[in-house]
Amino acid sequence: MLLLVGAFGHCTAQKLIEYSSGVGSRDPENGDIWILYRHVKAIHEGMTLTSDSAHFNTRENSFTAFGSVVIKLSDTTFIYGDRLYYDGNTRVVDIWDDTVVLVDGRTQLLANHVTYERNKATAYYIEWGHALSGARTLDSRKGEYNSDLKEFFIYNDVVLADTSMTLFTDTLIYNTSTEVAHFESPTRIYTDSSVIYSEMGDYHTKTRFAISYKASHVDNQGRTIDSDTLYYDEEERYGKARGNVRIFDSVNNITCTGHYGETNQVRNFSFVTDKALVLFVDDGDSLYMHADTVYVNTDSTNHLQTVRANHKVKVFRHDAQAMCDSAFYSAVDSLLSLYKDPVLWYEHYQCSADTIELLHDTSGVRRAWLRTACFAVQQVDREKFNQLKGKHGVVYFEGGEPQYADILGNAQMVYYITEGDSTTTTSLVGANVGMGTDMRIYFDTTRAPSRVVTYDKPDLQTYPVSMVPEEWRRLKDFRWLSKRRPRKPEDVFVW
Repeated sequence: MLLLVGAFGHCTAQKLIEYSSGVGSRDPENGDIWILYRHVKAIHEGMTLTSDSAHFNTRENSFTAFGSVVIKLSDTTFIYGDRLYYDGNTRVVDIWDDTVVLVDGRTQLLANHVTYERNKATAYYIEWGHALSGARTLDSRKGEYNSDLKEFFIYNDVVLADTSMTLFTDTLIYNTSTEVAHFESPTRIYTDSSVIYSEMGDYHTKTRFAISYKASHVDNQGRTIDSDTLYYDEEERYGKARGNVRIFDSVNNITCTGHYGETNQVRNFSFVTDKALVLFVDDGDSLYMHADTVYVNTDSTNHLQTVRANHKVKVFRHDAQAMCDSAFYSAVDSLLSLYKDPVLWYEHYQCSADTIELLHDTSGVRRAWLRTACFAVQQVDREKFNQLKGKHGVVYFEGGEPQYADILGNAQMVYYITEGDSTTTTSLVGANVGMGTDMRIYFDTTRAPSRVVTYDKPDLQTYPVSMVPEEWRRLKDFRWLSKRRPRKPEDVFVW
């Protein structure tokens, strides 16, 4: 067998390609080109190339190889193809095949044309590439792979996938060592239980942990999270959001908003803080609740269990409003409890007590308890107010309408008597004032008191309006807080 070995060239700035082959001859039309056959091998600055045949241009220090081309770039990095052109001066490889394969450890890149720049340790493709790295695959129209950094930069119709996750985007950086994908274009990540959308962020494919810095959105089995910045752990089903946070629970029709929030579906809770707001929608009726912090708990089937609001609570609904320091709602009992100096506004009434509890059914409020220091006020005119006061109070509703109220323990009453003329204009004709151990007040269809029954030691008097004793004009501990009443949903933020 004839063995040819050579190292030729006219350029001394770059190291010349060394080669060997079983058969070789000069090109009769160009003496600078050697035509090589059988066991062709070339070596250049740490790179080894083998092929069935080749053309070596000694003047240009370039190598064109044909058939069963194998490039060894390092002990772990190889490129396989059918046809190759290598420029020894620029150290750039171009290799073609139906499927060119670049192998770098456990990573493989497949394309029909790969350009590899040895100076940058980077491979490029421009017509569809498919990569395998461990358990994951990467597909894109164009891209590059840096074998030193172990990093892909791919773009145009990008798909990153494994058995439980698929990521779609336009531009992606994926590091095969850290297994972290970085994106800065609209991106959707589909997993077994959630869909994540982001326009800039990172996704840790091994731990299923996502960080989104722009236009963040997660949809997880009936619960969605929107925010500026989002941290979401898919395995723990835990999310932490900052900036314009919105958590929507479609199962219970509840929306939580604020500037910071967390949700944990393993522990079945969510909370929002910093301008926190919870919106309940029930049969088209909306209830807005604001507090410094709001906590929502669900059961294992994601059905609402409790809502807890802490500090500076305000509530707005079209037919009732409230404020207090803290509130607690139990969905199991349909009971809303207002604590620490609560005030409830219902129609023209203002009610206060140490604690107020509201029991609901499908028609609305069914019963209201005003526990300790019960006080109800209704404005008659600028200076005059109907007043009911006692140790405790209970209001009974039917079909959402008040039927009667019991004032229990040291009950006191101031009620102005009105009458109307033919033009329906009303005028004050007197005032009923007095006390008893207990009182029951019945309401008419206009929700106005129609009859008062006093139990045990009643002491009631009727006075002309101008002669009502001073001590009965304002009962002790009287407060009129109309200016703090929320008149529209946005007012819940005004304390």
